Order: sequence, then C-alpha cells, then structure tokens
Amino acid sequence: MDLSSQPAAAVDHRTRVGEERRERTRQKLLESAVEVYARNGLEGATIENLIGAAGVARGTFYNYFPTTEALLEAVAGEMSDEALGSVDPTAEQFADAAERVACGTRHYCEMARRYPLWGQIVTRIGARVAARGKLLDIYVSRDVQRGLDQKRFDIPSRLVGRNVVLGSIFYSIETALTEPVDERHVENTVVCMLRGLGVSNKEAQRIAFMKLPEMRPVQGPLFAKIAVPKRTRKRS
Repeated sequence: MDLSSQPAAAVDHRTRVGEERRERTRQKLLESAVEVYARNGLEGATIENLIGAAGVARGTFYNYFPTTEALLEAVAGEMSDEALGSVDPTAEQFADAAERVACGTRHYCEMARRYPLWGQIVTRIGARVAARGKLLDIYVSRDVQRGLDQKRFDIPSRLVGRNVVLGSIFYSIETALTEPVDERHVENTVVCMLRGLGVSNKEAQRIAFMKLPEMRPVQGPLFAKIAVPKRTRKRS
C-alpha cells in the first residue's frame, strides 16, 4: 500500500498501533523469559523453551533479540529498573549524599538476597549491561554528583565515584551469592566504599550501619513473575 496517498492521521494511527503491538510482543518475551529462568534456571533457558513459553515463532524471537543472551541482558536491565522503583524513593529520604548512596547500595544488594533469581541474573550479566544507561547508572551518577556538590566526597570526578559505587554493588552481590560471607558483608563493603569516596572512617562506619527505612514492595511485571521473596534477617 502506498502510504504517501493516505491521510497523515491514518498513517500515524497505523504507526502507533504497530509500535504498540511490537512493544507488547517484546514485553511478552521478557515476562515469559523470567518464568523460564525461574523454572529451568539460567542455563536451562534454551531458545525452544523461551519461544514455547512466549507462544511465538523462532523468527519472531529473532526479530527482537539476536541471541538468548541478548534477551537475558534485556531482562537484567528491565528488572534493575523495576528494583530501583522501590530502592530510590527510600534512598531519597536522605538529604546527605553519603547516607543516600549507602542506603541505595544496601537496599539494592538486599534485593539480590531476597530474590535469588534476580541475584543470579545480576551476577551473570554484570554492571556493564545491567547498569550502563539504566536507572542505576543515572541514580548513582546523580547522587555522586550531589556528594561532590555538598563537598561530602573527595574524589577526582563523578565518573570515578560512579565506578567505586557500581563496583561495590555488583561485586558485593556476586560475592554474597557465590562465597561464604558474614552477616555484615554488605555493610562492611559500604564502609570501604564510603572511605573510597573520601568519607572519614568514623563517619563511614556510622552511615554504613545506620537503621534504614523499609522499602516498599517491588512493583513491576518482571518481578511479579518471581515467587514470593524469601524472608531475610531484619536490618538494623
């Protein structure tokens, strides 16, 4: 059909409907993938059971994702953004940048302990994919810049501070899921992170172990596909 002969409104409507349909299919692939990961594990997520769960043809899958790993990367980024929907409002209760970064780091790491599947996805994908250009990158960069503006952090640049925080988050999660750690593994990591940002040891200890406000439950279609989170110890 020659779209040039169609009224602009009709063309716009068709374009919008097509985009909405495409987004629905993409979302279906993401949600179905989480169900497959939960049922079969990350290693058991083959192209056959991924397209079977989504009810799409192989060709349709490849229209959206070139590989199953690309789908996993997309899931990781989307789930990270969903998690931040609960983590960031809690961290934003703190005006002090050091307290805000500490709160966000502890709660984000705690999410991986409460939702083991999410933790496995984070560990598999890493910071480059799960954070770069996503809300985690944006929020950490924002709060590091705030720390610089408040003269709270003594670091060469915002980018250096961002790397310190993101490295602490992702390696803390990976270590907690793959190695024996003590009850205060995350808090002790936050102490070192804050000291790396230029906070004094006394202040870093106080902030890293401060009482945190409770997070609201995660709201999002991908986390909704995971079973009820496991109970964890109460943080003080």
